Amino acid sequence: MEITEVKIFPVNEEKLKAYVTIVLDQCFVVRDLKIINGSTGLFVAMPSKKRADGTYKDVAHPLNKNTRVMMEKKILEAYLAEIKKGAGHAGTPDDDDGFHERAGNE
Repeated sequence: MEITEVKIFPVNEEKLKAYVTIVLDQCFVVRDLKIINGSTGLFVAMPSKKRADGTYKDVAHPLNKNTRVMMEKKILEAYLAEIKKGAGHAGTPDDDDGFHERAGNE
């Protein structure tokens, strides 16, 4: 598996630094990853859903440490490059993020 695209949506909050959308193998999109500034530095939080009991459960996540490390490295590199060039506007991503849904089997 390869991350073939990374789209960064910077935000101006204390802990939340960006929303991220990734494309895997040019054929599968994952939205709503987050870059968080935690107590030990930046990390990538997987997309999650709030449950009825108030806890959060990841809806997508790596199954092993090597995959998590690879994903985090590529995503954080893209984030740092985006911040360095000063591009993007603060805000949350919407459906017009440059990744288009495709109907049917292509």
